Formats: sequence, C-alpha cells, structure tokens
Amino acid sequence: MKGADRIPLNALRAAATVARDGSLSQAARALGVSVGAVSQQIARAEAQLGLPLFLRDRHGMTPTPEAAELLAGLGRGFSEIGRALDTLERRRDNVVRVSVAPIFATRWLVWRLRDFYRQNPGVKVRLDIDTHLADPLRGEVDYAIRVGPGGWPGVRAERLFDLLVVPVCAPEVGARLATPEDLATVPIIRDPDALFTWDDWLAPVGLSSDMLEEGIELPDASMCLDAAISGMGVFLAFEVLAREGRDYGKLVTPFPRYARTRHHYALVSDPARSPAPPQQAFRRWLMATLAEERMGDPAVVP
Repeated sequence: MKGADRIPLNALRAAATVARDGSLSQAARALGVSVGAVSQQIARAEAQLGLPLFLRDRHGMTPTPEAAELLAGLGRGFSEIGRALDTLERRRDNVVRVSVAPIFATRWLVWRLRDFYRQNPGVKVRLDIDTHLADPLRGEVDYAIRVGPGGWPGVRAERLFDLLVVPVCAPEVGARLATPEDLATVPIIRDPDALFTWDDWLAPVGLSSDMLEEGIELPDASMCLDAAISGMGVFLAFEVLAREGRDYGKLVTPFPRYARTRHHYALVSDPARSPAPPQQAFRRWLMATLAEERMGDPAVVP
C-alpha cells in the first residue's frame, strides 16, 4: 500500500463522508459537490489504496469488511479536524450557540439574557429553538439544554435542575379548590406530549388521576398555560411555566407543593471539545442564575 501522504485528502474525505451518510447522493449534499465528483474521488481512493472501499446495492453503500476500520478511523480524524476548526472560529467570533426547546427559551432564558450580556460585554448568544433539537456532537451548537431522564449517549451531560410540577389555574378557578380532592370537580387541561402525568403530583397525597374530570387537550404546554390563564381549568405545569404565571399575577397555585418527576434538565455538550472562554462564561452564568433562583428545589413554595 502506498503511503497515506500520497492519497489526495479530498478523496479520503469523500470516502469518510460516504461511510457516514451511506450513499453518494447524501455525501454529495454534505460536501456541496456533485454525485459524479464524489464517485470519482471514491474511485481515486480505491485505486491508491488498492482495495474496494464499499459494497454497493440498491439500498446504498456500506464499507467492505477490509475497509471498515480504515473508514471509521478517517471519520474520527475528520471529526477532530472539524472540531479544531470550529473551536478556532468560536474563539474569534465570541459567539455561544445554544440549542434549547422553544418553551424554556421564551419563558425563562430570553428574559434573563440581559443579565448575561451585562456581565459579558462582547459575547453574543445565538439561540437555536428549532424543535428538531440540534446535536452538539455534530458541531451544530456549543451547548444543548435538554430535559429527560438522562442517559444521553456519547455526550457530556451536566445536571441543571429537577423537573418539578404543580397544579396552576386562574384565581377564580382556584377559589373553588380547598383540598386536592376538589380537583375532581373542575376541568383538567392536558398536554398529551407531557413528560409526566397527574399521578406524579397526586400519588404522594394518596390520590389517583382516575378521579379527574375530562377537559380540553392542547398540543403544547405553552398553549395549556394560556388556557389555564383564561380560566378554562387546571393545568399541571412544570416549574418554569408555573413560576412565570405566578410572578406576573396571572395564575395561582391552589396547592403550593411541587412534586418531583423522573426527569431533569441538563446542559449537554461534546466531551471531546474544549470550551472557549465565551462558552465557559455562559456555563458559569447559567449555573449561577439557576442556583440563585433555586430552580428544581422542591422546598421552594410555589
């Protein structure tokens, strides 16, 4: 086999991209070239290496057994190059890119960014609130704020705060609720995609969600909160939403007791990437702000 320094870098990059994406067309799209150009680079790499790199069928292209280890190593190498270049770019532009779900961004994070900018002049925060949730391992963002049970593979996940829930409603609805049993007498507003159920709050006081009335069902938690504000019923809100509605006087918590769920918020990042100063500053500020507000502390009276 000829020396690796004699194989064109573009040919190796094309091979690594096809191995990652599984087809010439997907690789061409990722590289910004034509399918024919990718095919030529693969042929050049195979000629230089003296072995076939891919098995071709109607489903796409998969590495041959002889080339699988080589292609995996090339993929890791080009990922490292991408990370190094990305780190250099981030150090130059002083931008922190954060992926976050729309509700947390609009109901909590945006309202506090002014404080971050005051403490860190010259650093910009670029929020990605697309619901597809960008992947920090692909270099799309520096941090991702995620909520779930944990166990995200391949990433660094730092626990931020527990996901707590509490019933909320408009003041006129709350006036009808003296005990948790009274929840059986009012409409319940439901988010079918919620990560928790009413039993998370009811079970600790010896009750079951079977007692609850039917109510309206809305496609996301933000709409459910607005429905509660309008007086349409009681909504089991997570802490971020409950605090906002209460602080602005739009909602009451008739039973001021947070309940834990099986989920928590986490700051997710690529463990192979060293954070630049702007990223370090954002992490420190976020941790300090959450601690100051005692987010996720069930001892706080909602």
